[in-house]
Amino acid sequence: MKPADKLPIGIENFEEIRTEGFFYVDKTGLIRELLCNWGKVNLFTRPRRFGKSLNMNMLKYFFGYGCDGRLFEGLEIAREQDLCAQYMGKFPVVSITLKGAVAGSYEGARAMLCSIIGNEALRFRFLLKSERLSREEKVQYEQLVRVDTSGQQGFLMPEEVLADSLRLLSSLLHRHYGQRVILLIDEYDVPLDKAQQSGYYEEMVTLLRNLFGQVLKTNDSLYFAVLTGCLRISRESIFTGLNNLKVMSITDVRFDEYFGFTDQEVCQILSHYALDGKYLDVKTWYDGYRFGSREVYCPWDVVNYVDLLRWEPDAAPRSFWVNTSGNDIVRQFVRTAGQRTRRELERLIEGEMIAKKINQELTYRDLYRDIDNLWSVLFATGYLTRRGGAEGKVFQLAIPNLEIREIFIEQILEWFQEEMHRDTPGLDALCAAFARGDAGEAEVRFNVYLGRTISIRDTAVRKNRKENFYHGILLGLLSHREDWDIDSNAESGDGFSDILVEIPEKGIGMVIEVKYAQDGDLEAGCAEALAQIEEKGYTARLCQDGMTTILAYGIACNRKKCRVQLAHALEG
Repeated sequence: MKPADKLPIGIENFEEIRTEGFFYVDKTGLIRELLCNWGKVNLFTRPRRFGKSLNMNMLKYFFGYGCDGRLFEGLEIAREQDLCAQYMGKFPVVSITLKGAVAGSYEGARAMLCSIIGNEALRFRFLLKSERLSREEKVQYEQLVRVDTSGQQGFLMPEEVLADSLRLLSSLLHRHYGQRVILLIDEYDVPLDKAQQSGYYEEMVTLLRNLFGQVLKTNDSLYFAVLTGCLRISRESIFTGLNNLKVMSITDVRFDEYFGFTDQEVCQILSHYALDGKYLDVKTWYDGYRFGSREVYCPWDVVNYVDLLRWEPDAAPRSFWVNTSGNDIVRQFVRTAGQRTRRELERLIEGEMIAKKINQELTYRDLYRDIDNLWSVLFATGYLTRRGGAEGKVFQLAIPNLEIREIFIEQILEWFQEEMHRDTPGLDALCAAFARGDAGEAEVRFNVYLGRTISIRDTAVRKNRKENFYHGILLGLLSHREDWDIDSNAESGDGFSDILVEIPEKGIGMVIEVKYAQDGDLEAGCAEALAQIEEKGYTARLCQDGMTTILAYGIACNRKKCRVQLAHALEG
């Protein structure tokens, strides 16, 4: 193998990682556990970006005919010589991912599914020349790879052929090799998610129920199967009558270290790249997920941050997961939440735990029907994790880390601004109070809005991040006036002011500095803000731009309360 220097960002091909000099965190022990703790059909449910697809690709390379044993040299599974001799490179493997089987209509999604299975079937073109297959069986194979020559529809599989396609392919391979097939299905539930959003859920459920039922139930050509997904879909939905299903969810201790990075693995990565000093930042931002009895990090985040640090050694942690996973579930949760749920969300953001009953078997149709199901989905998708033990189905839930907390706060701000922008009279009154220098009225109005949002007061969150939250709220409210020139973190004088506002037609300029009053002393917070405005000369830019009336505001916030003080109203 080549020296492992490069970081495999977005690479899910095991062979490429092992032959092209990428760093690899050894998860090959998963192979041993699968073989020694047998399950005919194994379903792993984990959040996205926790290494499911790479693990599935690793299984494909290990079991599949033609395996290059050098790919596994030096890895954990190579020490299991008997298992390697018996299983490595000894099976036909059918491997598909359903992450691309999405479309705005059932017809489009079905065509994508035909394409996915048809392209996998094309890997086995030698079946057409197999002396072990009858003419009729070769005709059946041709049905799997038949393409629309007009280029309009891709693979031409009738509904009944598509439903039986995986079973048929496994049967033909079994006949050819005289060896049963290993089936790998990655992201099995993605088509259902899109189908629910686009209104063809029932059709997709029926199709997948038939497809999975035929290949996974009473299929004599199946050696074993592994499926991965984000949610554990209820047995009644697509696994009807499947009695050989072994589910390893995020609460199961089995296989708990094989998805996500353990603390030891993260230390090894940081040491490899001489970044040991960044351990606490990585742990605070990307650790905190609990799978079974293990606490794990999100691999996607760790790898991306390490890659960033190689170029920018002083770079602060940032959100990487948010750019790859849709946050619709958090958005829906915040918008659906009533007053009691918003208080619970405040407690979570503060770093507290809340007890909730979790249902790990849902259908996508039921996800948004009530707030209790949303708690379960947030848990399954990694936005919440558990702490400590459980009492039956009741878990103590918490936000895993700072990255996920940032996602919640961002969605809260978006929701708040959408809600507040419906209140045109109130926003007009707030903005007018600031423009005329009425600090008392501005304080009353701002307090009303703060009382309607979700506060941020977690002691684990740095003071400047709390200030950013209130800064963001006020900026959103003032942005109601589209005729005002508003700058955030604008350079002025000897620094960067929080908010600068210019009302050109009236010659009015405002500089606003926002502070978080850690101890609740709002008066002291305002004094600190006003002193900073004067010390840094934040009004300089307003004077340079010709504003004739300049208003300097110091604002201090704590929980859902604020104080607004006006330093002066000077003629420019």
